[in-house]
Amino acid sequence: MTTMHCKGYEAVVEYDADADLFHGEVIDMRDVVTFQGRSVDELKQAFSDSIDDYLAFCAERGEEPEKPYSGQFVVRVEPVLHRAVVSAAKRAGISLNKWVARTLERATI
Repeated sequence: MTTMHCKGYEAVVEYDADADLFHGEVIDMRDVVTFQGRSVDELKQAFSDSIDDYLAFCAERGEEPEKPYSGQFVVRVEPVLHRAVVSAAKRAGISLNKWVARTLERATI
């Protein structure tokens, strides 16, 4: 699968050889936003149009559009690990949140 980005949203794209068509779907949302195209340019335009349509639909309904990521998530760990990461953050002289963010950032690079 290939990913595409548009206006802060991310989509996965697959090629359907039988239909000779690219199909994309925005990920990490409860709402379903899809698009398709026969060429890369057509696919990019369809993705942009689908996001615009989604945002307009939300505005018409007076709803806040879903954001792909809020920047917040809950992680549940064993108490022993919780204690260990709090201690590591204190030794580093930073908040637990900052310690976790830095550690995750290093792990993803």
